[in-house]
Amino acid sequence: MSSDATVFDCEPRKRSGTGGSRAVRRDGWVPAVIYGGKKEPMNIKMRYNQVLKAYTTGNLIDVLGIVDLEGKKHQVIGRDIQVDPVKDLPMHVDLMRVDSSTRVTVNVPVRFLNEETCPGLKAGGVLNVVRHEVEVVAPATEIPEALEFDLASFEIGDAIKISGTSMPKGVEATITDRDFTVATIASPSGLKSQQDEDEDGEEVAADEVPATEVKDEE
Repeated sequence: MSSDATVFDCEPRKRSGTGGSRAVRRDGWVPAVIYGGKKEPMNIKMRYNQVLKAYTTGNLIDVLGIVDLEGKKHQVIGRDIQVDPVKDLPMHVDLMRVDSSTRVTVNVPVRFLNEETCPGLKAGGVLNVVRHEVEVVAPATEIPEALEFDLASFEIGDAIKISGTSMPKGVEATITDRDFTVATIASPSGLKSQQDEDEDGEEVAADEVPATEVKDEE
């Protein structure tokens, strides 16, 4: 198991349904369910503070975690979270069992390196991020924290393409038919027109789809 994965201290949840979930929340827990892995779903409860911290720091959805339940550890990935529509606080979590053979479709954030030495930015250009996340298929236990792009050689007018990052072993973008744009170095006066082109272009619109597909491999 990954030493970097968040560990959640959980307990079995005996009562399901609306009434049972309300009682769990009153006691300082978050109701949750673990499913997948060719096993029966399990109703559990997670400590509220642990869920809230993971949720607010981006370490819950599409991220490998470990559920510690009655002395047994389960590798999971958060697939969905229900939040209070007013307070934006966790109300229910869906977790999927995974192992080293499971491949999942997830959104991975992009990260830009060497912005301070980028020739285009030093000349007054602006980093125009087209995609803050890239949808990839990856082993469930080896989901990259981010996809990194080195800006050290980019000039004003250049486009940073998906081919500009080195994908970890076993990880691939879900879009494979073209070298799509992740960001551009735009001139300040041309930033608005560049953003309009990105928003109207077929390349960007075709990629904005939810990460919902899951594949278990034997």
